[in-house]
Amino acid sequence: MGLIYSVVNQKGGVGKTTTAVNLSACLADAGKRVLLIDADPQGNASGGLGVDKHSIGADGSVAPYSTYDVLVNNRPISEAYVQTCVERLRLVPANMDLAGAEVELTSNEGWEFTLGNSLREVRDEFDFILIDSPPSLGALTVNALVASDYGIIPIQCEYYALEGVSQLMKTVQLVQKRLNPSFEIGLVILTMYDNRIRLARDVVSEVRSAFAGRVSATIIPRNVRLSEAPSHGKPVTLYDPKSTGAKAYREIAKEVMSNGKKRAGEGVGSAHRGQPFRGWFKRSGD
Repeated sequence: MGLIYSVVNQKGGVGKTTTAVNLSACLADAGKRVLLIDADPQGNASGGLGVDKHSIGADGSVAPYSTYDVLVNNRPISEAYVQTCVERLRLVPANMDLAGAEVELTSNEGWEFTLGNSLREVRDEFDFILIDSPPSLGALTVNALVASDYGIIPIQCEYYALEGVSQLMKTVQLVQKRLNPSFEIGLVILTMYDNRIRLARDVVSEVRSAFAGRVSATIIPRNVRLSEAPSHGKPVTLYDPKSTGAKAYREIAKEVMSNGKKRAGEGVGSAHRGQPFRGWFKRSGD
């Protein structure tokens, strides 16, 4: 049974999608069967793996269905994923249609479990399933957390690095209490590190103190190749496999695989169906 990780941080620009795409690619390169679910309406993970988000659903498209179809139209997830430019890595793509899911999902009883229920049918087909969440704490992120065994939090080594993380942790605690008691923060990844800047070194120290035992030993450097790769529709491991960014994500993948072996031995089950949130979203007029 594959492990499910959600890559989360409601603060934008922290390297969340970069981490989701490149970690997925590195796990696949290591021989693992990997599924990446693009759960961000911006569709950047899709574009970063060479899938044109504007053509999703069009006649003759390589991606006839999207994450929106899975969540809102009850399309089986096995019909929605496509092969990527990386062997053994498949993708459920997304585009701006997914923005509508935030409202449509919450009108249904048990909406928090929609993604998790969909993943049950394919979980045994993959070693790792990663979910790239949007930069928010809305319905899509809650679905990702409820569906997951573990969370990965990218935090950039810059000023205000921990801004908003406290709110994310409150959301995590609510999910653990009411919906998915087995969910844990599996890994905190420090990104965009520049060792010439003292502030960056201070942030590393602060994050390691705040998340003792959960921070990756490998720090992702600020690297131009990581920034360029998405515009070519490739993970950095294909765009420039010798770059410092590619080497760093390979090390992160080793950590995830090592932790995965330990956790598989401990026995990781599917997300528990707990008590739905009441009043998580207030609708107009309520």
